[in-house]
Amino acid sequence: MNRYLTGTVLKPKGLKGEVKVLPVTDYPERFLERKAYFVGKTGDSAVLCKIVRASLSKGFAWLFFEGIESREQAEALCGMNLYIEEQELQAMPQGRAYLHDLIGLAVLDGSGREVGVVTDVLAMPAHEVYEVTMSGGRIVLLPAIEEFVEEIDTEKRLMVVPRFEEFL
Repeated sequence: MNRYLTGTVLKPKGLKGEVKVLPVTDYPERFLERKAYFVGKTGDSAVLCKIVRASLSKGFAWLFFEGIESREQAEALCGMNLYIEEQELQAMPQGRAYLHDLIGLAVLDGSGREVGVVTDVLAMPAHEVYEVTMSGGRIVLLPAIEEFVEEIDTEKRLMVVPRFEEFL
């Protein structure tokens, strides 16, 4: 079962087990709705933990987990990640995709020739950047903006970049 990162525990707050979480999502309001997360260093090793209470403030989620009732217990969660399972992912609106859906897309140039594969999506200050690995192993960084990317089709598993040669 695939699990997807949705937040990271930063630090405890107060003495009663509350933790500050950095959301890793475009939908932080989901922290107010969700009743449990898989908590751990990796998705595979994470264990299911129930939420007792949640709030949002200044871009962070503040959570109380069942069984975590002291600052010391909360400190043990620092650095842990929060994951959800695939069936819990919110449906994306038209024209949007989850980052994990972009990894593995075939990248085609303007003539329809496959030039590489998307191997990562990097967060940069101005915008995201697609890391494209070419057949010879060379890595090309491609700005994730409409000016360069003509089409992304997650169902056909392809991305069309008409002027790809400009990035070589």
